[in-house]
Amino acid sequence: MKKYTAEFIGTFALVFCGTGAVTVNEITNGSVTHVGIAITFGLIVMAMIYAVGDISGAHLNPAVTIAFAANNNFSWKEVAPYILSQIAGAIAASAVLKYLFPQSVLLGCTLPLADSMQSFVLEILLTFFLMFVILHVAKGSKEQGMFAGLAIGAVVLLEAMFAGPVSGASMNPARSLAPAFVSGHMEHLWIYLIAPVIGALIAVVLYRFLKK
Repeated sequence: MKKYTAEFIGTFALVFCGTGAVTVNEITNGSVTHVGIAITFGLIVMAMIYAVGDISGAHLNPAVTIAFAANNNFSWKEVAPYILSQIAGAIAASAVLKYLFPQSVLLGCTLPLADSMQSFVLEILLTFFLMFVILHVAKGSKEQGMFAGLAIGAVVLLEAMFAGPVSGASMNPARSLAPAFVSGHMEHLWIYLIAPVIGALIAVVLYRFLKK
């Protein structure tokens, strides 16, 4: 239960701060800026890895949990409870943002800029890069080394910086599901539920190939 609570808290913080930055930027006509949003996502991921990494591994992301299990450094029987904890934390964060900022239309939803397939492929690649780094610096149940949080947070920041305006740079089904569900804008949600899992599993395949 401690691990599940840690995942709930970590994912709540990720969604509250990350999509909160997007929401505040929306209702204040861009005061946070795109760069500020990217930095917020990177910093909150880094902070939560250091905060709860030694308790749950700080997955904060269903795609990461599935990939760790596929790589045999996380138990499959823990996958469902972890994902449920992550989704619950994410939805709770979006609900709080809805209460605080009822004037927001999107609550930080990830939406494709233009073509859905463009964003689908981009999200696969973004999650691949993220998971490839995670597999090299972290384990399934506990973070490894002092720089895991820094490395993973930096990748999130980097990818949000350049890809955010195109696909939203979700890389995380829970991060996209929660604001879409609470705001009611679920029309492109399939992209952000499927693509990150595919990208993360591709990372596992290539990681295992390189390590053998």
